[in-house]
Amino acid sequence: MDILYLSTKEVAEKWNVTPRRVQLYCSEGRIPGAIKQSGVWLIPSDAIKPIREKPGLKKDNKKSPLRVLSLFSGCGGMDLGFEGGFTVLKKSINRKINPHWHITKVDDNWVKLPKNRFHTVFANDILQDAKTAWTNYFSDKGVPASTYCLDSIVDLVKLQKENKYKIFPSDVDVVTGGFPCQDFSISGKRKGFNSDKSHTGEINNLEQPTVENRGLLYMWMREVISIVQPKVFIAENVKGLVNLADTKKIIEQDFSSISNGGYIVIPARVLLAADFGVPQSRERVIFYGFKKSALNEKALNQLMKDVISEQYDPYPTPTHSLINTKRLLPFVTSKDAFVGLEEPEKSKDLSQQKYSKAKFMGKHCQGQTEIHPDRIAPTIRAEHHGNIEFRRLSIENGGKNFKELNAGLPERRLTVRECARIQTFPDDYPFVIPKTKSNKGVSASSAYKLIGNAVPPLLAYHIAKRLEDNWEKYFK
Repeated sequence: MDILYLSTKEVAEKWNVTPRRVQLYCSEGRIPGAIKQSGVWLIPSDAIKPIREKPGLKKDNKKSPLRVLSLFSGCGGMDLGFEGGFTVLKKSINRKINPHWHITKVDDNWVKLPKNRFHTVFANDILQDAKTAWTNYFSDKGVPASTYCLDSIVDLVKLQKENKYKIFPSDVDVVTGGFPCQDFSISGKRKGFNSDKSHTGEINNLEQPTVENRGLLYMWMREVISIVQPKVFIAENVKGLVNLADTKKIIEQDFSSISNGGYIVIPARVLLAADFGVPQSRERVIFYGFKKSALNEKALNQLMKDVISEQYDPYPTPTHSLINTKRLLPFVTSKDAFVGLEEPEKSKDLSQQKYSKAKFMGKHCQGQTEIHPDRIAPTIRAEHHGNIEFRRLSIENGGKNFKELNAGLPERRLTVRECARIQTFPDDYPFVIPKTKSNKGVSASSAYKLIGNAVPPLLAYHIAKRLEDNWEKYFK
């Protein structure tokens, strides 16, 4: 798949600017991948319009865009965090820890996070619903729908390595990927590397697992990294991976062997989303890998130490805590997350109108508890119907949300939007999408799964912002 280039005139019409402005962007190096042939600028068709610099401000070279290749993208929780520019709860932001974040006030409850330097140039998944949701949202934010590739990473790598097509874009700065976690999760069968599912999610009837099974798809992420040679990669998975035999150590070693040992892999660390303003008990293990030849000498020496100094530590600093301190804010609660939401029958938001109608099945089953409004919510799982937690249970079924019950509100499970709020997705991300002639649509059942599989965008934003802040400190 060769790169498609556009003329300055075509790009000018697409971005609603003058051809001269596009030429200036090119000459200033603000359009990654732009090339000059015979005195004429050619721009990649997937290029993103640079942010216009305000008059009178000193030019900041740090604002040049950084290209992100996203794998196992799902509905884009990690991608949204790296892109930035979305709304979050005011209570989720600790200005004492991050005073340099240029937050914009929306109202008394909400603020908007600034855009990051990162721009997604490639995204991928095997689920049509994931692509539909992703492209529906990100297209409105200026990321072309063609950015999202609906195919198995195994097949894509094979096509590229067999020189049949150029699948992956050039000049990639960052690779991210939340490789499939079902085989490592404590709520699953925990077959890990011995998964009985193939790379397309189907049952594998082979007697012995192969490198193409679902539990080994991180190896194909490794292959993509070796092809595109990013300066840094970030891999994400469930906490259960850490406690499954030597899985964490094996994955770290496999990532370290990319390009004959060309990457430093930082010891993986488990991050609790609630520590970063996410109203949820979600825990995720994060792997970082840095390309040795791209690092400056000081960063190379620092990142190879057993104990990395705080200045060079790539992991973000927690902003919230269960125990109140002078610097850390208290955890954000479910009640905080639901501020301003109307009940489903009164809401105009289709994602708030939809919720599982599955009846209470007894507390011996998963998902039959109600969330506590004054605490962080439990982990939103990639489940649907009978496994979605209750917003409130009836008193007969053990409900304790007396304020809402006394107001006459009936027993019901969490809506799609409430799950999205707990995950810190903004309200302008539509998860339930009606089916039309031109749009495949996304059902409420699928939306629940997409949300539960995602990285909380706010957690991803902390990861991205820390990397952005340290970029010039790390790289030549």
